[in-house]
Amino acid sequence: MPTPPLASGPDGPGALRPLLDTVLDALDAGGRARGGPLPAGGPQAVTARMRHALGDALPDEGDPDALRTLVHALAEGAADPADPLCAGHLHGPPLALAAAADLAATVLNPSLDSWDQAPAASALETLVTRALAEAAGAADCLVTTGGTESNHLALLLAREAHGAGVRLITAAGAHHSLTRAAWLLGLPEPVTVPAPAGTLDPATLRTALGDLPGPLLVAATAGTTDAGLIDPLPEIAALCRAHGARLHIDAAYGGGLLFSARHRHRLTGLDAADTVTLDLHKLGWQPVAAGLLTVRDAHDLAALHQRADYLNADDDTEAGLPDLLGRSLHTTRRPDILKIAVTLRSLGRSGLGALVDQVCERADELARLIAAHPGFDLYDRPTISTVLFRPAGATDDTVAAVRRALLRDGRAVLGRARLGGRLWLKTTLLTPHTRPDDLATLLKLVEGHTPR
Repeated sequence: MPTPPLASGPDGPGALRPLLDTVLDALDAGGRARGGPLPAGGPQAVTARMRHALGDALPDEGDPDALRTLVHALAEGAADPADPLCAGHLHGPPLALAAAADLAATVLNPSLDSWDQAPAASALETLVTRALAEAAGAADCLVTTGGTESNHLALLLAREAHGAGVRLITAAGAHHSLTRAAWLLGLPEPVTVPAPAGTLDPATLRTALGDLPGPLLVAATAGTTDAGLIDPLPEIAALCRAHGARLHIDAAYGGGLLFSARHRHRLTGLDAADTVTLDLHKLGWQPVAAGLLTVRDAHDLAALHQRADYLNADDDTEAGLPDLLGRSLHTTRRPDILKIAVTLRSLGRSGLGALVDQVCERADELARLIAAHPGFDLYDRPTISTVLFRPAGATDDTVAAVRRALLRDGRAVLGRARLGGRLWLKTTLLTPHTRPDDLATLLKLVEGHTPR
């Protein structure tokens, strides 16, 4: 058997071209075979089809058609985030140009743990993260694998700055990764304050800050996963200053509003945070992973400093080679900054802002349709692009059953959220190409699957 060609090197582009044709054809055929936002039949049917396509996962002899077969099977069995009826989660469709840039990053395969493995990529990351930090009113910015890692890193920096006794205060409804990070880092049991309206209440926070011994870390949210709500950031920041508490803002969802001239005022107070989580695979339309963590005080990052002679020897750094180990919790690290840089440069703030405005407008339209429909109850007007609703008069069991029936039939992907003591269907609109008739179709599907 001849040696398989490599993706990089002088012969790489020639080897890739026919393979890319195969992949694109298989993606197209698989998507057509699926015929909707989700494969029909539920987990057992999808697993059976994938098992058949895979066959022996480690055969004695290879299959030259494996690329076509498995990409087709994956596309046929995928949840398509670009489909307007696939709207259950904070899982957006990637821009084509970002996916193309990601291919270049994969082919070149630089590893951002030492300069000699990623000369241009390390320079690009420095330039782009500096610009993103400035946009968020921060001093520096790190690239992460997503919101969960950014939140974890924020708590780690708080612990290193204020000691292992720092205690986390969050609202009910804050992202689960925050309390998990406190557990992983050995911090005291977090304090979760009630949020009956879905956001962190300043009066409740004031009481907690007055009653608890320090040091304290308050984690606010700009874009909750349940309803896309934004905590009152200026009031929270003022309370943290008054009580000497550190402030972290999880803006993994809502951070994309920074690009929008129409909506960025909702993030007033973001620049007061010590750390901010951002995640551009949501309102940035990037392929996963595209997480970021901004820091207001660049000195906090000294806690991440590590020394490994084969990567950042003292004499190398003294000679001017950049030290990259303190820029991440990871060692080997792919250049996720390239797709972000290509998107920012290609679309600019106005182009990305227009996409943000489009999905927010569609969410407003959906909310109006629901409010005018006698068969549905609307939770509230959307803050970003998440809309909660439920069939009028339905029990929680019925709401859950409707969602699962749509999933089983492959007709629509809706999320679920429990707020105000009731279960709601959750629609998170992240597809800029969604049209008004798509919204009407979604409501007809829910109506048609609701028992009478």
